[in-house]
Amino acid sequence: MRNAFIAELLNIAKDERVLSLLADNGIIVFDEYRRQRPKQLINLGIAESNLVGMAAGLALCGYIPFVYTIGPFLTMRPYEYIRNDICYQNTNVKLVGIGAGFAYSTLGPTHHLTEDVSILSCLPNITIISPADPNETVKATRAAYNHVGPVYLRIGTGKNPVITDKDSMFLIGRGTVMREGSDVGLISTGDLLAEVLHAAELLQEKGFSSRVVNMSTLKPIDDEIILETAEKTKAIISIEEHSVKGGLGSAISDVLYEKFDKKIRFKKMGLIDKFCKGYGSLEEIRKSEGLCRLDILREAEALLT
Repeated sequence: MRNAFIAELLNIAKDERVLSLLADNGIIVFDEYRRQRPKQLINLGIAESNLVGMAAGLALCGYIPFVYTIGPFLTMRPYEYIRNDICYQNTNVKLVGIGAGFAYSTLGPTHHLTEDVSILSCLPNITIISPADPNETVKATRAAYNHVGPVYLRIGTGKNPVITDKDSMFLIGRGTVMREGSDVGLISTGDLLAEVLHAAELLQEKGFSSRVVNMSTLKPIDDEIILETAEKTKAIISIEEHSVKGGLGSAISDVLYEKFDKKIRFKKMGLIDKFCKGYGSLEEIRKSEGLCRLDILREAEALLT
């Protein structure tokens, strides 16, 4: 996903208003970008608040800055600057946080990106995009560029499986049905969707059909696809590598509470008021936190039987 983002950003940078701002990371992966667009890349060093403040100022001067760094350091250290300089003034800044969820699994909770949606979604004016794979990352990057206003793009790192069609349409604010089914609706976001699709296959073997929804935009959330899923299935499960407080699950429950006038069984899967304290591969962390395909299978069977 990271490489897909940088490659598309280089294409977008044919527009000389586009600038890439770094916090002393991603230097090697930006080598080709630097070679082709040296005047459109600024490395401010490990100073995230300055990075975000400068981006806001550049946007007010007519530039389109893409601010790129590791997600927790982008969303938490300069939070006041994001609130006051970007969202309050509705500046045309694109924040790109890498390492969504447990992507930096070997580096521990300081590098896990599991609260960003919660803390940013409450801010007015910001759009939050969470693509599922490299193909969707390319489209999301282009959509962020075309969108006028603050955008937060949360992506994985360098080893994400391709699960979407390269030619499929991507629209901000619209989810996508990746698999139809009538028993349970599995709604997820980001590269965790690959695991969800595996879980759907396991459920099929057990005699249950699953409707899998890719919620690639987390704000604004796609109310229509949530309500449609509630109408077509007997139960819904949200699955996210994020706190269940203020994340995808919270957004879905808000829609169901406010707009769905029938009863439906609903389960949130994610971090429940805790930090992930383990270290290991991404697969190992997902297993330890109850977010692998077998965990999804178990929760779906419990809801349906």
